[in-house]
Amino acid sequence: MFEAIAFYLFAFLTISMFYITVTTSQALHALTALAAGMIFISAFFFILGADFLGAIQIIVYTGAVMALYAFGMMFFDTTRDVKEKKGNKFIVVGMATLAAILVVAIFSAPIVSNNIVALYPSVGAGNTQEVGMVLFTKYLIPFEVAAVMLLVAMVAGIVLAGKKMDLSLTLMDADEIRKMNEEKNKKVLS
Repeated sequence: MFEAIAFYLFAFLTISMFYITVTTSQALHALTALAAGMIFISAFFFILGADFLGAIQIIVYTGAVMALYAFGMMFFDTTRDVKEKKGNKFIVVGMATLAAILVVAIFSAPIVSNNIVALYPSVGAGNTQEVGMVLFTKYLIPFEVAAVMLLVAMVAGIVLAGKKMDLSLTLMDADEIRKMNEEKNKKVLS
């Protein structure tokens, strides 16, 4: 009974945080909600008794990845309105289809590979060793596909950060920045 209540509570909180992440226009609010959502995901691991994975979820994703996002966010001018270009719909549909196929492959690979077993049975091994044995035997293909997807996301982030912004605040003197802020405030007030 306790597990069911905890599951539904954390499911509601996780979905709420990710909804805020997607719908808010404030970058800091989105980053904070994303971090909270990742912490709530770790609660599922703790409910299932996978304490090691829950701790890794908090340390790696909420700690390291969110710090990386925070540093990446500092390179972008979040006060500027973003004007998105409508790209080729065929490319968008093709990339979305490819991403969906990869997600299905990641989640179906363990189901298909039921006959894969570890060569070294983990009798009496600790939780960490058991996770390692299963991860690098039965779940090796999904693990590698997820690593490739993270690599693609990292390269895309580097490409986005490398694009030149319209104005560089570091190359402007204080008077130019003050004039620019005054013009923005006049536009907002009118």
